Amino acid sequence: MSHDISYTTEEIAQLLKISKLTVYDLIKKGDLPAFRVGKQMRVDAADLEAYKLKTKSTPRNAEKPGSDKPGSAAADHAASPSPVNGPRPIVITGQDVSLDILAKHMEKHIAGIRPLRAYVGSLDSLISMYRGESDIVSTHLLDGDSGQYNLPYIRKLLIGSSYLVVNLLRRRAGIYVRQGNPHGIVNWCDLKRPGLRIANRERGSGARVLLDEQLRLCGIRPHQLNGYETEESNHIAVAGKVASGEADVGVGIEKAAAIVGRVEFIPMIQEQYDLVFLRKPENQEWIDAVLKILRSSAFQNELSAISGYDLSLTGQVLFEA
Repeated sequence: MSHDISYTTEEIAQLLKISKLTVYDLIKKGDLPAFRVGKQMRVDAADLEAYKLKTKSTPRNAEKPGSDKPGSAAADHAASPSPVNGPRPIVITGQDVSLDILAKHMEKHIAGIRPLRAYVGSLDSLISMYRGESDIVSTHLLDGDSGQYNLPYIRKLLIGSSYLVVNLLRRRAGIYVRQGNPHGIVNWCDLKRPGLRIANRERGSGARVLLDEQLRLCGIRPHQLNGYETEESNHIAVAGKVASGEADVGVGIEKAAAIVGRVEFIPMIQEQYDLVFLRKPENQEWIDAVLKILRSSAFQNELSAISGYDLSLTGQVLFEA
């Protein structure tokens, strides 16, 4: 029966032919009720059908010009920042496990909110914040010309917004090679050697931006790398391709190499993994609470148990727009 069926956010996106971030936005606004199973959000089939019936029954002219005047139904809906019958969803984007730990601490210590996780890359995360689809975004994007992480991209994408940039952690990124490093890779420019096969990340991910910037600085054209157009969705998948012999090199973080094994990691850069918050009056209370969590010994002790994290700047405000 339909009440025994529930869907993941990915399945909802496919059924409604919308993006996954739009699904999170519907959940965030309270238009689509959802519940958590472990780290995953799910929507009951009955709630999905109710949402579809509601949108079908909404008159086409319900939001015609002038309908958002004070006292109208549209204005009343817009004035309500969150559902009155439940906690406010807070969408957190990014793929690192530290964000799952942060979400767990937020759920435990901050009343009136419900953390939701969206597993998307750094560039897509910033774009989602610009569109109003996320509340906390993580980013680790290198600007090759300045050698600076994140701020050059944030300034360009969040034009006109008031925001706060806070460090979550730092971690080593570099190149995965097969055991024994048979091709003798020691720096970025060695990637121009003929015949190398690369396991690449998806566009918009921090690792992809890191690779593209280093290729540019070394004067290497992407099409010179075999496998450049083949994309993997996470660091572990890239390291796995190298470990299995399907690729000779890949770019990612140290932790994934330790998890996969049978692959060597050549550290190349200490990357900065930051969080971005939009500064709005209605956000300030929970932002202050998140900063308190980031600086707490309980949170940092849990992160310190994971190898490869540098927490020396965790919770430090790096920039205020």
